[in-house]
Order: sequence, then C-alpha cells, then structure tokens
Amino acid sequence: MLFNSIDFAIFFPIVFILYWFVTNHNVKLQNSLIAVVSYIFYGWWDWRFLGLIFFSTTVDFIVGWAINREVEDKKRKRILAISLVLNICLLGFFKYFNFFADSFANAFTFFGYQMKVNAWSIVLPVGLSFYTFQSMSYTIDVYRRKLQPATDFVTFCAFVSFFPLLVAGPIVRATHLLPQFYAKRTFDYQKAADGMRQILWGLFKKIVIADNASAIANNIFNHSQETGQFVVSSSLYDPYTGSTLVLGAFFFAFQIYCDFSGYSDIAIGTSRLLGFSLMKNFAFPYFSRDIAEFWRRWHISLSTWFRDYLYIPLGGSKGGTWSKVRNTFIVFVVSGFWHGAKWTFVAWGALNAIYFLPLLLFNKNRQNLDVVAQGKQLPSLREAFNVMTTFALVVFAWIFFRASDMSHAFSYIATIFSPSLFSVPHFPGKTDAVVTLSFITFFLIIEWMGRDQEYAIAELGLTWKSPVRWAMYYGLILIIFYYSGKQQEFIYFQF
Repeated sequence: MLFNSIDFAIFFPIVFILYWFVTNHNVKLQNSLIAVVSYIFYGWWDWRFLGLIFFSTTVDFIVGWAINREVEDKKRKRILAISLVLNICLLGFFKYFNFFADSFANAFTFFGYQMKVNAWSIVLPVGLSFYTFQSMSYTIDVYRRKLQPATDFVTFCAFVSFFPLLVAGPIVRATHLLPQFYAKRTFDYQKAADGMRQILWGLFKKIVIADNASAIANNIFNHSQETGQFVVSSSLYDPYTGSTLVLGAFFFAFQIYCDFSGYSDIAIGTSRLLGFSLMKNFAFPYFSRDIAEFWRRWHISLSTWFRDYLYIPLGGSKGGTWSKVRNTFIVFVVSGFWHGAKWTFVAWGALNAIYFLPLLLFNKNRQNLDVVAQGKQLPSLREAFNVMTTFALVVFAWIFFRASDMSHAFSYIATIFSPSLFSVPHFPGKTDAVVTLSFITFFLIIEWMGRDQEYAIAELGLTWKSPVRWAMYYGLILIIFYYSGKQQEFIYFQF
C-alpha cells in the first residue's frame, strides 16, 4: 500500500476514526488496533511475509525478556547473539544470498575455474532492512540496560510493525518509540494540523519533484549503453553527451532526496496524527558545507544507528590513524551494502568514506554544526562555494548508486569527463525537464527559507492572513493532484 495511493487515502481515515473515536482513552485497545492495521498494511503487498515479521518479532520479544532476567554478562551476551544472528541471517538470506553466491563463483572464475551457480528466485520482503534494524536496536538497548523489556506482546508487535515506519523508516530507536506505546495519547489539534502540513509537503516532494525528476533521470540512465567512448540513446541514435549525463545525475539527486525525504515526511506526519513523536530523518542535506555535515543531515536515523551500534563499538575515532581509517571505511561500506546487494552500492559507500576521511583526520568533521547562513537571508560567498562543492561531490557519488553495474558507472563517468561535457544537452523530453527544473527551483527556495525548521513549510504562512495561507495549501494540493496519475513506488522500498 503506497502513501500516494487511493488505497491509503481510504485506509488511513478509517484507521484515524477507529483510533480516536472507538479505541480512544484505552492505550491497550489503541495498540491492538495499530498492530492489526499494521499487519493489514504490510500484508497488502504480500501476505506471505506476515509470518516472517511475526517470527522475528516473537524471537526479539523473548530475547529481550530473557536478557533482562539473566544476571551473568556472558549469558546475556549469548542471548543477545541469538537475536543478532537470527536477524542478520534473515536479512542476509533474503537480500544477499544470490549476491554472495555469484561473487563466490566469480572468484573461482578469476583463478581459471568455471563454476555455475543457479540463482534462486528470492523475493525481498518490503521493509525488511528497516524493521530488522529497528528490532535489533531494542535487543541491544535492553542488553545495555538502557531500556526495560516490553511486557506486553501486542504492544511490542505494534512497535515493530508500526505501519507509518514499516517499509521505509525512519528507523526509530526502541528507547524513543516504545515508551510512547505505553503512554496515554490524547488528540492534539495543533499537532494534528502540523502533521497534515508535513504530509502535504511530503506528497509535494514525492509526486511533483521526485516522480517528475525520475522520468528524466531514468530516461538518461536506463536508455544509455556503452559503445566505445560514447553513451548512446536507443531512442535518438545520437550520442548522449557529457552535459546530458550531468543532467541525468542532477535529476537523480533530486529524485532520491525528494522521494525518500518525502516518504519520511509523510511517515512522521502520519505518526503525529496518531499522537506519536518521531525523530527528524532529513535536515536539508543539500545545503551542507562539507561531507561530514551532509551525513549528519542525510537519512539521520540510519546514520546515527550505524554510529551508535557499529562505529562507536569499533572504537570510533578514539584510536590511532589506522583505527580511524578502518572504522570509517567499515561504517560507510556497510552502509552502502545495507542499501543493496550490488558492488555499485559498496563503491558508493567507499567513495563517501574517501570524501569523509580528510575531514576526520584533520579534525574538521564537526566544524559545521549550525545551520548554513544562520540568521541571514543569503550565504556568504565562501558558504555558497562550500555548499555547491559538497553538492557536486554528492551528485558524483550518486552515479555509482544509480548505475546498473560498475561498468555502466565508469562509462557514464568517462563520458562526463569527455569534450562533450561542453556541448548542449540533447535528449527526449527537454520540455518536461525545464518544467521539472522550475519546480526544483521553487522547492529549493522554500527549503532555504525553512532550513532552520523541522521541515520546510512548518512555519511558512502561519502569520499570513487565513485566505492567503489556505490559498498556498490549496495551490500545493492542486499541483499534487495534477501530477498524481503516475503513482510510482518509493525508491527506498527496494532496500
């Protein structure tokens, strides 16, 4: 069930009415309702995987209870290992089995042996990476004694399967979210109105920006193939120039940002309508002045998860130079591999590690902790240069993320750095590209104006006269409806 679908437009109002008007004032009933509708929401894609999430939830519930009862540290570690091994094995089988099998066979081919591997038709359960990490945070924090284990199984099921977060995050820690399931929740009009505004902005980002940008990016990436030194369009039979490929990478950068942050906005806004408060997942990352700042602002829930559960346990940045380099590469490569079983994701993670290391080694990774151009309407020339340079590095790395394989990525980059970079872009749908670019410009202006807020339009128009403010809201709604016919999946569903 997609957030941008008719199905969800019918589903959520029914849930909202039942939640506040039927089960209101009874936390257990509200949690039971959330658990039931979350399983309906998840089963909408493929009911066969309901057993998988139920099995994982049951194991982690029992593990948390067992860890808390045990006093001896060695036994507590062994019990924790049951949860970690099980979750990682489930993730590894469904997401990485064919990748490792193919890589194993290719390794033998390198030494002159031919090994044939029959790939299995394994369907990746939607949201597996997200709810697995969320559930693992629970058992780890119970082990660390940062959290008391859940005492009610239905409530724990509601926490793990909470439908706004279930398929694409944010990955909310158990220490933050689980206690909210035990607390009494009352309807707050101001919070609900704020949630509606965030949902509206998320839908605009997804439907108007991301879906239109994806049509252009997909055309340039998908209809290109390596032929000598050129990338050729199958539709025009003319070389795709370096300038055209730059545009493809540029539009993909806004596709993935607006698609994923749009989902997060809708998830956070929907949760707020149900009385839950979630962490911010994106903090205007394309206004970052260096790569370290970018990673503090991009997919914050995953970045902080890897920081707290992988980077710091490895030693963080406290050791010598070698330890810092090793730990940084491990975190970024694992982060890349988390996104998918392809070498292009690993290369994307490694490239970001290379970007990040100079800042870490020269102790400049925390020099930009405030908002860019704080208290000013425009950035300084230095700030503007740093933002544009960082954005260019990020867009370059996105080429590996989007390319079909490493050969495609290198041929794409080779064409960009050819003399054709200085030619006029030529590809089908240039009119649509101009319109989309106009929307992106409008989007960036609004994001810049609200860069110190929770989301871009959190406070936009609140002091305006009511007719003007509502005209803005209805204007956004009309644009969303105009472009809503495509109904594309969110890009992070595949991860």
